[in-house]
Amino acid sequence: MAHEEMIKDNSKLSSYDAYFGKIQSRKKLPQSMQETLTAAFASIPVSSFPEVPGGKVIEILADTSVADALKILSECNILSAPVRNPDTENSSDWRDRYLGIIDYSAIVLWVLESAELAAVALSASTATAAGVGAGAVGALGALALGATGPVAVAGLAAAAVGAAVAGGVAVDKGMGKDGATAADKLGEDFYKVILEDEPFKSTTVRSILKSYRWAPFLPVSTECSMLSVLLLLSKYRLRNVPVIEEGKPDIKNYITQSAVVQGLDRCNGRDWFDLIAMQPISELGLPFMPPAEVISIQGDELILEAFKRMRDNQIGGLPVVEAPKKKIVGNVSIRDIRYLLLKPELFSNFRKLTVMDFMQTIASQETGKVIPPITCKLDSTLASVIQSLALKSVHRIYVVAGEDDGVIGVITLRDVISCFIYEPPNHFDNNLGFAVKEILNQ
Repeated sequence: MAHEEMIKDNSKLSSYDAYFGKIQSRKKLPQSMQETLTAAFASIPVSSFPEVPGGKVIEILADTSVADALKILSECNILSAPVRNPDTENSSDWRDRYLGIIDYSAIVLWVLESAELAAVALSASTATAAGVGAGAVGALGALALGATGPVAVAGLAAAAVGAAVAGGVAVDKGMGKDGATAADKLGEDFYKVILEDEPFKSTTVRSILKSYRWAPFLPVSTECSMLSVLLLLSKYRLRNVPVIEEGKPDIKNYITQSAVVQGLDRCNGRDWFDLIAMQPISELGLPFMPPAEVISIQGDELILEAFKRMRDNQIGGLPVVEAPKKKIVGNVSIRDIRYLLLKPELFSNFRKLTVMDFMQTIASQETGKVIPPITCKLDSTLASVIQSLALKSVHRIYVVAGEDDGVIGVITLRDVISCFIYEPPNHFDNNLGFAVKEILNQ
């Protein structure tokens, strides 16, 4: 078992190396420039990075319901927040104070798994007809449905699960692997079972935090270098890095990919920035993925399938395209789940809700029309891409080509940050340490 875990750990770190290695080989920048830039970031302490708006990091208590956590994220217009343990307020160690980070991705993962289980349960006879009481199933029922630990944590109505088990549909475990199939099984009771009643109202952030996270909780000290932070946000796939002061338990700052790219945008006009940013993205090897690897969704597919596709591929958004040339007509991001959960009255016919209907409904509540997706061409400069990402506060820009504006690539915040740095030999071991390696392998 130990040998298998070691192979898994090495494989995970190797995937980081493979991504970053591909980028470094395609950037076509002089080695001397790379070294100068990287050395500059290595000399900048994290303490010099601007603080979050208002100077206070927004935190969410662990016992907050998922519904209320979603409202906080939405109202504050943020994608994630540190989760604080109310049971350890007197501790002077941040390891006790904080349990992790809650973000839209965790909520999407939880909702999708709950929805898939509900699809099975709702396709069975009622609990009364099956003769199953509300407390008769518990975790056993979830296991019978082929569900993993998080489903039992989610607390889906035991009566519904029991009905599914007793009704003989528990063996239909394949349903949980197909978002479209699951959606087609959902009736008008979806919101009552999942959102308006249980488990949405009573499930806490604490109970879903570890099971549904995409990335570890990894703070750095104010004395750490910005190079280490940029590597964590690019090569090592973190979307945010909490900052702490040595000897103090509270989070002092919260550095996100978006904040870094907005900071880069303010560097426009400086020699070191212009040397890279004024080059066409194609000269920097962008986009880093070939067209065949672009994950997309069509407008007539179900919105549940869109969120499932994001979950399965661990990405935060999808271009909405028209076949056969993948002409881009819109964008769906993981944070759009807030509309489904906070305004269920807008989506009464969930089982038939397509991506296009979803986008048009959202638009009717805001601008009145579907907002065009953010795009660029292969001859666009990196500076223009950074400016679009910063001004629009988006996390990805789609590269299009041809008269039909077919999608041929995606440039993410992570990709942009990666253009400015490389990892010096032994930097990981010398500056991040063994403990960080263990956390990244979780």
